[in-house]
Amino acid sequence: IRANMTKPVVAYVAGFTAPEGKTMGHAGAIVSAGAGTAQGKKEALEAARVRVGKTPSETATLLREVLAAL
Repeated sequence: IRANMTKPVVAYVAGFTAPEGKTMGHAGAIVSAGAGTAQGKKEALEAARVRVGKTPSETATLLREVLAAL
């Protein structure tokens, strides 16, 4: 994203309340030892200069802020 996007990016990451070690959705979606956690995804996206919301309403607020700054 950082290398190829010239426009701002806003993302929503679900799962901040998911319990560690619990299978969510399909068999491959397991959160364990910090790998694949919502927080880990948020940090990776933020490192790529993506604004990340933890809830749909927070994401909408971030999107409004980004659009207002254009």
